Amino acid sequence: MAQKTLIVYYSKTGGTERLAQEIQTVSNGALQRLEVPAGTFSADMFATSDEAKQQLASGQLPKLVGTQPDLAAYDLILVGGPVWNGAPSTPVLAFLQAHQNSTVTIAPFYTDAGTPGAYEADFAKAAGQMTVKAGLGMAAGEAAHAQQRIADWYNGL
Repeated sequence: MAQKTLIVYYSKTGGTERLAQEIQTVSNGALQRLEVPAGTFSADMFATSDEAKQQLASGQLPKLVGTQPDLAAYDLILVGGPVWNGAPSTPVLAFLQAHQNSTVTIAPFYTDAGTPGAYEADFAKAAGQMTVKAGLGMAAGEAAHAQQRIADWYNGL
């Protein structure tokens, strides 16, 4: 029996969105984009990095807007986002924080522009009671050429 899969993701510049779409092709899962209010982050990558650091230091993660999914309706939730400062982006952390008492199974996927740092360890730490499976990370522009790698990861979950 196929798993009922939800793909939740945050994408600032489109790299993680492309990876989420490739994962959807493999998994036939439902796609849900995480949104933050307009103006939450600067258009400049370096300013966004500083804003995210301030959010983490203050404990004030960005507000997520729009309808949030019912995680209990799915067998597997794939949560994706960009790597910011070697860690999950703050919108992804906000999503995990909002659902940390859920007992669902999740797996991270992420895009980076250099190094993933401790992304998966930080993701697992923020996941609370959720069961965390192995993640999939790749360079932001790699998704379109990584279908087999994506399929191998998804089928191994």
